[in-house]
Amino acid sequence: MSSEDKYTRQTLLEVQTLTPSLFTLRTTRDAGFRFRAGQFVRLGVEKADGTVVWRAYSLVSAPHDEHLEFFSIVVPGGEFTSELSRLRVGDSLLVEKAATGYLTLDRFVDGRDLWLLASGTGVAPFLSMLQDFDIWQRFERIVLVYSARSVAELAYQPMIHGFAELEYLAEFAHKLTYLPVVTREQAPGCLNARITELLDSGELERAAGLALAPEHSRVMICGNPQMIDDIRQRLKVRGMNLSLTRRPGQVAVENYW
Repeated sequence: MSSEDKYTRQTLLEVQTLTPSLFTLRTTRDAGFRFRAGQFVRLGVEKADGTVVWRAYSLVSAPHDEHLEFFSIVVPGGEFTSELSRLRVGDSLLVEKAATGYLTLDRFVDGRDLWLLASGTGVAPFLSMLQDFDIWQRFERIVLVYSARSVAELAYQPMIHGFAELEYLAEFAHKLTYLPVVTREQAPGCLNARITELLDSGELERAAGLALAPEHSRVMICGNPQMIDDIRQRLKVRGMNLSLTRRPGQVAVENYW
């Protein structure tokens, strides 16, 4: 099998800089590309010497969108983002044909409340899921917790606040509770501590008006490895464990750093 069988060449449609360290990019989508909300795919950038640098990115776009959208952090001196920064609209990006990942609704066999805990660009798969009809039908309550260092780094706010306006979600919009978290500054309407601290103090559950319990809570976590480990330890103490194929549980994580 040639390498061309594993990826398609797509065109960069838009690059939007949100802060000096965060940007979004949008590409065309191959007609045959399929993915489930919450999955990630590897993107490739060709270097001047002809080699390709690959990196995994969760899809922000919904499975029904005509384009693909990704949310990225600028890694200082990072090979991928430095190559990516040279690209302009109209240039090409390589997109692997196979999407993968564990942050999909089929990780859970049951559950009443779904908690989506994200830090930084880890919010991407949850944005894809929240544009998909299934999640709204499946759960009675959805809590999106999105943590960033500053208000400026809380991306996609119009999208998050706009779910209620989408015609196909209108009857379900009341199910969503959005809790923005800012760790390095005080901001109106935002919680001001790390997600782990908010869990320890009970403030997260108070703000959501909902208890985290293994009987009815299902939790998805996406962010940096340390954040994922710290939250997992706290949930384990509460009797909430990773959901595996052989042993259904209450927790699903994605870590592609």
